[in-house]
Amino acid sequence: MVPAGDPTESTVAALSTLLSPGDVIIDGGNTNFHDDQRRAKTLAEKRLHYVDAGTSGGIWGLSEGYCLMVGGEAEICTRLEPIFVTLAPPDGYLRVGDHGAGHYVKMIHNGIEYGLMQAYAEGFELMHESAYKIDLAKVAALWDHGSVVRSWLLQLAARALAEDGDLSAVAGYVEDSGEGRWTLVEGIERSVPMPVLTASLFTRFRSRQNNPFGERLLAALRNQFGGHAVKKTT
Repeated sequence: MVPAGDPTESTVAALSTLLSPGDVIIDGGNTNFHDDQRRAKTLAEKRLHYVDAGTSGGIWGLSEGYCLMVGGEAEICTRLEPIFVTLAPPDGYLRVGDHGAGHYVKMIHNGIEYGLMQAYAEGFELMHESAYKIDLAKVAALWDHGSVVRSWLLQLAARALAEDGDLSAVAGYVEDSGEGRWTLVEGIERSVPMPVLTASLFTRFRSRQNNPFGERLLAALRNQFGGHAVKKTT
């Protein structure tokens, strides 16, 4: 597992000079599926095989097992199946298609993850700002028992809120690792509307800005056309 982009590219290139015909390179990182397709063709010219393994499980995968979404030649994936079955929890491995399919499915998996996380964030923020003194950690734990919104992400939310109910030690600055962007681009290419992913990704962009220009212009426009008061910077 190597970070996507140049680190993976250079690693695959270096390995291709050291391996023998019939050997296999497995990319278990978050590579763009277009790169998988290109690398598979390049390696095939050297009689090397390439398998892309979308890997989910985060830091908990070491103890819980990794959900593996694998793409590549069927025969090669079957040959490697003992490795994947060992790393994955029961029923946590699937060959989903040819080269690139593993990372394609993982890409969309991460796009869905963005939307789920954003929905939880908005709902818990509303409870946090309500007139009621709601114990958010207890609600998160409650919802994990029989609720239709129960999930592992909710369990993690309960854990984080139990440690710090106001999340006062956490800055509201949210990075993205690229898969959400790739999913959105694919949605545009396929003419598939993705309003939830779009909103959740753009919310992450906005979280990294302090006093952004767009909001300043909105305030200035309201002042210009209606004389509405603006809050001055200090």
